Amino acid sequence: MLDIITACVPLQRRVALQPLQRLFLKYGALMEDQVILVDLNDNQVGFAGKMAAHRSGELHRAISIFVFDAASRVLLQKRASTKYHSGGLWSNTCCSHPRPNEDTTDAARRRLREEMGFDCELQEVFSFVYQTRFDNGLIEHEYDHVFFGHHDDKPVLNPEEAEDWKWMDMRQLAADIREHPESYSVWLAACVDRVVSFRTSGHSGHLTEETCREIRSANSLS
Repeated sequence: MLDIITACVPLQRRVALQPLQRLFLKYGALMEDQVILVDLNDNQVGFAGKMAAHRSGELHRAISIFVFDAASRVLLQKRASTKYHSGGLWSNTCCSHPRPNEDTTDAARRRLREEMGFDCELQEVFSFVYQTRFDNGLIEHEYDHVFFGHHDDKPVLNPEEAEDWKWMDMRQLAADIREHPESYSVWLAACVDRVVSFRTSGHSGHLTEETCREIRSANSLS
């Protein structure tokens, strides 16, 4: 951006912009979204720029949201084709990363509003770790916190994040992922069977906080 601005400034004034340009090049990385680096117990060990973490493959904290309607269908989003990886693939309702010093549940609700245009109560159900390398060289290595929520209205998509949406039965989704894995995000494929298990084993309604704690304790990283 500074190069474009400089090109529009008369030559005699460009010298004044050079210090600003050097500062931007030196500190511009600090303006990048930061992710929380963690160990295998989800203990915070530091921060990194989002793209830097995805180039190095460092383990970082993430969130994945599954929103269900009254018919127990899950709301899926088709990731925008311009996303830095997995563009054009179907995925769960919303997924992202908490910011430094941001509560994980607060981050999940913030991103649900930003990506899908609505808010609802969310409860964390389980967590898992996965790692994969994409064709563009980026690496996902995430400690992923999975949340369930309930909502019946249509989403209002942020086109920078998602280009389509649909409701889908969970069992049909799991079967279609097995049949056409190339159409879905890696993290959705990694956890879909556990989501189906929770939704069909007496946990299909709103979970109490005590039940959520029991589930997380029994299933974290399993």
